[in-house]
Amino acid sequence: MKAFQFIDARDLRSASAALGRDAARTRLLAGGVDLLSELKERIIEPETLVNLKTVPGLNALRLDAKGLTLGTLVTLDQIEFHQGIWKSYTALAEAAQSVGSPQIRNVGTLGGNLCQRPRCWYYRDESINCIKKGGSKCFAAEEEADNKFNAILGGGPSYIVHPSDCATALVALGAMVKYQDARGGMQTVPAEEFFLLPTENPARENVLRHGEILTEVMVPALAGARSTYVKFKEKDSFDWAVSAVAVRAVAAPDGTVRDIRIVLGGVAPRPWRCPRAEGMLKGKRLSAALLNEAAEAALEGSKPLSKNAYKVPLTRVLVRRAVNQAVTGKQMA
Repeated sequence: MKAFQFIDARDLRSASAALGRDAARTRLLAGGVDLLSELKERIIEPETLVNLKTVPGLNALRLDAKGLTLGTLVTLDQIEFHQGIWKSYTALAEAAQSVGSPQIRNVGTLGGNLCQRPRCWYYRDESINCIKKGGSKCFAAEEEADNKFNAILGGGPSYIVHPSDCATALVALGAMVKYQDARGGMQTVPAEEFFLLPTENPARENVLRHGEILTEVMVPALAGARSTYVKFKEKDSFDWAVSAVAVRAVAAPDGTVRDIRIVLGGVAPRPWRCPRAEGMLKGKRLSAALLNEAAEAALEGSKPLSKNAYKVPLTRVLVRRAVNQAVTGKQMA
């Protein structure tokens, strides 16, 4: 690991100023879980780290009648162990609980989880100059590539999958993301628009430019809604999603779906919303046949790579389970 200077930021403005304009020379430090792995793997070698943890107020968590507000430095275990979040925003609590190990959740922050870099093996290999690092191609897209964990939806020119569990849940919950732009102004965007596809910018996974800082996430009150986050991972402990589904639903007493959001994780370069599947379910009573139709629609347009076609049937199963759980409150047998 290359030696670096360490700066404690006093406030957001000084943090942004310390970051400057050169992304190769400076990086922001929050929980540091993903940043440390990039430093160790020599994917990045900045001269300066700017510590955001010394900025007051960024670890605030507020839950009231208007909704939930989470500062960017709120840790994942704060979310995991907050009973109010479990009650009103179950999908987010489940997503936070699914991240890594207890030790990682104790230091990992919400902002860091949302802004972490891809886990693709080609990106993480310091000797490979893939398209995410300024190269000319995505090595995962080649026929003989080891691409079993890469994208089946929204891929090209890069085929990474977005690694954040909390991002998938927050898009399903209709969250808003607030950040300070490079000029010191505050911007707010829907979480669904915060994350980018490679066609929009192959080098970045979200709208933040260097010097811009995510400050908080706001989730609206969800009267009468249920939500869930269902995740499949290759091993039981400390693993990223091979596929995941977050669903928020409002259902009538007779089981009619009044409103629903379905978002896929682990299968696309950003949290992948499924509007056609949502439209099929709205205004109808849930049935096994309807669940199957919605699951098929959710994976419409999928284009597997050479070794990840298994993700299509796997994700259909997760869609059926998550939708049933959110609509009925019961797990499928």
